[in-house]
Amino acid sequence: MADFMKLLQQAQEMQGRFQKMQEELAQQVVTGSAGGGMVTVEANGQGVIQRIKIDPSVVNPADVEMLEDLVLVALSEAQKRAQEKSQELTKSEMGKLTGGLPLPFKLPF
Repeated sequence: MADFMKLLQQAQEMQGRFQKMQEELAQQVVTGSAGGGMVTVEANGQGVIQRIKIDPSVVNPADVEMLEDLVLVALSEAQKRAQEKSQELTKSEMGKLTGGLPLPFKLPF
């Protein structure tokens, strides 16, 4: 029974670390850009878009499609970087929790 209690305590510690990790990700900023920086998107480490900046020279009423494409590319890049940052942090934290030993199962995050 003592082993079960120890396992439960470790699970609670892991949950606390992952909550802290999510808070850290929310504080980090990643950037995606398109068109040589003419459109930039900032997101936090969780992928939540926080800011979009568009160079006025890109705004052409006759070619709205190009602007839409640039915004889409910048958004996708920012979200990809946020996901990479999240995966890096998760891998790092898992290494700390498991002492670098591989787990016999995959965790759902």
